[in-house]
Amino acid sequence: MATTPEPNLFTPVQLGRYTLPNRIIMAPLTRNRAGAGNIPLDLHATYYQQRASAGLIITEATQVSPQGVGYPATPGIHNPEQVEAWRKVTTAVHQAGGLIFLQLWHVGRVSHPSFHGGELPVAPSAIAPAGEAMTYAGMQPFVTPRALALDEIPGIIDQYRQGAKNALAAGFDGIEVHGANGYLLDQFLRDGSNHRTDAYGGPVENRARLLLEVTQAVVEVWSRDRVGVRLSPSSTFNDMADSDPRATFGYAIQALDALDLAYLHLLDPSEADLRHGGTPVPSKDFRPLYSGHLMVNWDYDQAKGHQVIAAGEADSVSYGKLFIANPDLPKRFALNAPLTEPDPSTFYGGDEHGYTDYPALKDEVLLTT
Repeated sequence: MATTPEPNLFTPVQLGRYTLPNRIIMAPLTRNRAGAGNIPLDLHATYYQQRASAGLIITEATQVSPQGVGYPATPGIHNPEQVEAWRKVTTAVHQAGGLIFLQLWHVGRVSHPSFHGGELPVAPSAIAPAGEAMTYAGMQPFVTPRALALDEIPGIIDQYRQGAKNALAAGFDGIEVHGANGYLLDQFLRDGSNHRTDAYGGPVENRARLLLEVTQAVVEVWSRDRVGVRLSPSSTFNDMADSDPRATFGYAIQALDALDLAYLHLLDPSEADLRHGGTPVPSKDFRPLYSGHLMVNWDYDQAKGHQVIAAGEADSVSYGKLFIANPDLPKRFALNAPLTEPDPSTFYGGDEHGYTDYPALKDEVLLTT
């Protein structure tokens, strides 16, 4: 009897309602190149279209409201001009045969009053994170945010709901809820940043409430088979911490599993997280808690990607820096072709340099590989 070969990065896979041609996902990557009014440019359409051979593209984090802004030149999805600009992006990706999800984002406390007419950023609790905010005037210390009142929280959920509706109007294939990296939903989830004593604070069931209510709200717009969620259980980015990440994220992941989403996207611990101490938890430890499509991220190469998929520890792998410098990353992986090294000096801000000018493999190179 013939044996079934082990799955790898090139094996098609089901993600919600979509059958992906490969398991090489383009991770969400903030590039700080939006135009005036936080509107995507024609340059964005070129950039994403160049990378349409990914099994799935997940866009850069995109604000659900003006209140959610925390970095210069990052795109939004909260007004008609932004929706129309994103429609050019989705059309370009679809013309190239790709799939693209929009990542919905609210930065919470890691913003600065200069983005909000002098008003304080909002957060679960009035706790200033260590570090600095990136502003149009340069790096400035984080301020102590304003704790959201209980009666404001339905409005936060509505921001995500409207962002989901706008993403649907812009022609996306689905959405990812950004619950990672020390932004608003992550701030509510972790006890290092959430000291509330109401229904959204205290025990993990309360701290996870906003994440789950937001996810349910966007599912009602999109349907569960076109919604993913991203979490970062071990990340210390943006001064994040939790007293028991295994229990906190274990609860959240099991609750998300019950929603039967298109996928769960987990970040593995980084070297910085490991140096920071605490109790980092690798993504594979959460695999038994999630029965759906599990996507993993952080410092994967081709060999490691094949390995985690073959071992059943993940169903797909998202790649960030490698997709920045290699727009045709799946082809390069398939041919074991050389990979272009990204230039970190062009990661954030600027023009087409370091954005759309990384070359794809040329035909003559393919013939000699």
